[in-house]
Amino acid sequence: MTELVVGRVGTRPPPGDPYADPQNDPYNPLRYITSNILTGLILTVAISHTHNFWRWGARWMLSMVIGSYVFAFGLSTRFGLHLYPQSKELYIVQYLFVVLAPCAYIAADYVLLGQLGVHLHAEQFLSISARRITVIFIMSDVSTFLIQAVGGSISASANDFTTNRIGSRIFLAGLVIQLLSFVTFTSLYCLFLYRIYTRKPDIWTLDKSKSWYNDWRALGAALLVSCIGIMVRSIFRVIELSEGYQGHLATTESYFYALDTLPLFIAVAVYIPFWPGRFINKADPDRVQNDGIPAEQRIDRKSLEFGKAGAGELVP
Repeated sequence: MTELVVGRVGTRPPPGDPYADPQNDPYNPLRYITSNILTGLILTVAISHTHNFWRWGARWMLSMVIGSYVFAFGLSTRFGLHLYPQSKELYIVQYLFVVLAPCAYIAADYVLLGQLGVHLHAEQFLSISARRITVIFIMSDVSTFLIQAVGGSISASANDFTTNRIGSRIFLAGLVIQLLSFVTFTSLYCLFLYRIYTRKPDIWTLDKSKSWYNDWRALGAALLVSCIGIMVRSIFRVIELSEGYQGHLATTESYFYALDTLPLFIAVAVYIPFWPGRFINKADPDRVQNDGIPAEQRIDRKSLEFGKAGAGELVP
């Protein structure tokens, strides 16, 4: 994945002290000594999601739970890289797990939009049907994951510069397609919210009598925050890889935390207080029909018919 991985570091032995000058150490793929400040936070998010998953349900969010553990594992390998900064094996494992794990976060957001549309009975405001929007974007996510995995594998196993470059270009193509797909998804989601706000205020204010943290709009805002965090990270990764594995972004740790790890942390931590299962519970009766009228404001048809029959009227 770097000149180190493909054996382009020459014949001289590794320096005696890998901490002396990591920035100019050709055996150090990152060109810096790693720190690890967010692994514990990501692991805490994963444990919190596991708790919410068992308490509130929402099986379709399982990918986010698994992804958080995978991401935490990838970050934890930076402890090893701190001790062995010249280890190409640890570098490869760290890079692949950290870069590929967010695909699980993206998949969860894709499914959530469809679930939210069905829950609100507002599918007519989605540009694509809830079922199709889930299938189309999940297929896109799986495809881009496989492209990135293939590109990363080629780079990691390359023994020459040409093969390494081919792998990195494949990896970059997967990241670009993933970014375009997610930008499209986020645009569709923003349009969905706008249409409800402007065309169906009764759905928009459906939970106005509840506390703000139990209002479906809180979940809607959480999804939007998650989308923004993932988009920031995706843009960073595309620019980083386009510079190459030895570019300025890839060899500066502060960018890694500020533009990759932190945005992803925010993108998943936002669901701790706003776990979708709290708002979307299939065990609950339908609260909204296509006319946008809350269940508590609707007249039960069977009761009305019974009243008419009791009054001696014919019931059609």
